[in-house]
Formats: sequence, C-alpha cells, structure tokens
Amino acid sequence: MDRSSRLMRLGVFVQTPGHHVGGWRHPDADARTPNLALMQHIAATAETAKFDMFFLGDGFATGYGEHPSTIGKFEPLGLLSALAMGTTRLGLAATASTTYAEPYHVARAFASLDHLSGGRAAWNVVTTAYSKSSAVFGRQHPPHAERYAMAGEFVEACRLLWDSWDDDAFIADKQAGLFVRPGSLHMPAFEGKYFSIQGGLNVPRPPQGHPVLIQAGSSGPGQALAARIADVVFTAQNDLTEAQVFYRSVKAQLQECGRPADAALVMPGVMPVVGRTESEAREIFAELNRNIDTAQAFTVLSERLGADMSLHPLDGPVPAVPETEHLKSRAALLIQMARRENLTLRELFHRVAAARGHLLPIGTPIQIADVLERWFREGAADGFNVMSPFFPGQFDAFARGVVPILQERGLFRADYTGSTLRDHLGLGRPADRRG
Repeated sequence: MDRSSRLMRLGVFVQTPGHHVGGWRHPDADARTPNLALMQHIAATAETAKFDMFFLGDGFATGYGEHPSTIGKFEPLGLLSALAMGTTRLGLAATASTTYAEPYHVARAFASLDHLSGGRAAWNVVTTAYSKSSAVFGRQHPPHAERYAMAGEFVEACRLLWDSWDDDAFIADKQAGLFVRPGSLHMPAFEGKYFSIQGGLNVPRPPQGHPVLIQAGSSGPGQALAARIADVVFTAQNDLTEAQVFYRSVKAQLQECGRPADAALVMPGVMPVVGRTESEAREIFAELNRNIDTAQAFTVLSERLGADMSLHPLDGPVPAVPETEHLKSRAALLIQMARRENLTLRELFHRVAAARGHLLPIGTPIQIADVLERWFREGAADGFNVMSPFFPGQFDAFARGVVPILQERGLFRADYTGSTLRDHLGLGRPADRRG
C-alpha cells in the first residue's frame, strides 16, 4: 500500500476511571464504578470522532493495592453488548483469556456480540500474565511458553467453531419446511494437546466471518502468535527507533507466515495528556503524579517487573531484575527505558503509574498530533490505542482537540465508509477455514 494514502487507525482503550493510577482523584474524573453512563459517554464520543473501536482490557485480580481500574468493573462482553445497542459504527473489542477460559464459551460469546452489533466485534487474545490469577481459578499458572502454545490451539479451535455453519445456512424456508439449508452444518473435530472440540457452535457464522483478532504480546512467542493469527497488534512502545524495529519485525514475520505485511495493523498504546497550553498539560500531569498512592504505584511497578520493588530505595537506581515467567516483554521494555533515560526507581514508578511503558506525549492538541503523525509516517505504527489518564475529561479533550487536527492533515477519516470493524480497519473477511 502507498504509505501516503494510508489512514491512521484509532481505538480508545477504556479503563475507568483512568489509566493513570492517580487519575481517579482528578476533579474532572468520574470515579464512580461500575458506571454504565460513563461508558456510554465514552462510546458516543468515540463514535462521533469516527474512532475505529472501543477497546476493553480485562483482568481477574482485585484487592486494596490494585490499580483503581481493575478493582471493581463490568464483565467486558456484557458491557459491550449493552454498548452495541447505543452505537451503530464503533468497533467493540474485549479481552478474553486463553489460559482461564474454554474455546466454546469464547467463540460463542464473540460470535453473539458480532451479530448483536452488526459485525463490530473484536477479541483481544491474551494469555494472562499474572500468576495470582491462578488462585481465583484454583489451578496452577502455566509457564510463559506453554501459555502461548495453549493460545495458538485455543484460537484455532475458535476459528473452526465460527465456521460451523455456512454463511447462507439459515434460510427459514417456510414453504419447504427447511429452517436451515441441508449440508450447511460442518461439525468441527479438533484434537490438540490442550483443547478438544467435537461439535458445532449454536450461533450462525458471524457477520465478519470471524471477529477481528487483536494480540497484545510483544515477547518473541507473542510476536510469533501475532504473525499467525492477529488482525491488530497492540503493543507498548515509548521510543520511536525501538518502535520502528518492532514494527518491521512484525511485518517481516507476517510475510514469513505467508500473510501480506498489511494483514495485521500495529497499534501501540499512547497516553496523551492534553492541555490548552503545554504548561497546562504539564500541570495536569504533575497533579496526577501528586495524587499517586505509593502503595498502589509499587504494586503496579512490581507486577510489571516481576519482582518486589518496595525492597529497594525509592531514589536509587532501578535494580537489575532476573527474567521471570511474568510479563517478559513489558519488564524488558521498562528496564530498557530506565537505563536509556537514567531513571531512578521513583521516576520509573511515576512513568509506570502513568502509562505503564506506553508512549506518553504531554502538550497541546497540535503537539500531540505532531507526535502521532511522526510515528505514523516514519514506520512505527499503523495507528494508536488512546489510553486517557482519566475519563471523561482527557478523552473528550483528545477527541475534540487532537482528532480534528489529524483529519485536517488527511491522516484520519472524516466519516465512516463501511459498517463493520473489518471495513474500518481495511481488513478482508476471512474465508471459511474448511475452504
């Protein structure tokens, strides 16, 4: 594709009351939770701004020290089904774990969401990194490599289930007395090391063929899985040069898997802090950092690095941490950033409490648009998942301030031209895998 003709893709990654660990304390943050009215507001704002998708992360942990966005929240598929009723074009994406779920349940839920929304569903495929999730489910947390092997099987099983029925199976021919066309059901028979499927899905084939698949792992196994299955790659990057390396690596691996380089879109997370002036934006960020609860910040930082950071001096250097079976790629990213910028542990935990290793532009709408344009034009991203520090104020500021600038520059759509999420993203409809 001609790079000059590309359009940027935008998702809003929704964690309420905000991605910044202290965001809920800002006067303009709506900190009530769970909060359907706020979710509806964000979705309406995103659709008015012509965003590609509304994207929900998920996790299973709760407790006093957890990030405020994870302690109490809606189950994602139920929430997206409700939001589907109040939107007409906005893509609806949710996280579901391949380690703590079953293929049939996930395939059925996302196929149903795709029908309810008229073809706007997306599944963020995650292996679930945190070992404490195992206690909730009463099972042992699998090692990193095994989780990715499980994920590959899980996705293959879901794809086969989505193809249980032909597209034109449900004919409801009253004259002939045929509700479904004979020969249109194809029972999947899948036997893997971790999952077994014998029987079809009792949901018609999704409008998109398959819901859009998002993959968020940036480790070696994560990239390999993305190259095989992903339509969108969600990644944490905070340095342009390193993001360009990651982008080229993903595109090369796609081609090695026999897929075109544009078969999957790379969409890093970005946490923009938007102000009417640069000084106002920096004061907003300073206020957010003043509101950080140290215990919560250390919890988030320790989880990202896979080691207890509260044992080390706050104003000393970031300690070396051994590789664990935890968030391998994220830990490496944060350590690399700390070494590159000579950060103290306090400075690193401010970064992690804010953007958790994602791109963090602070400034006016024009300054933020400049950053996004540079990353987009210079081969570091096909688009971005916007992670506002608090909702709704900062997301409203981005949608009303930054998006019009991107549109004026010809970088982002002025209006939707299709109805499905695959239409928005420029992705083809998958053929039946039984071929």
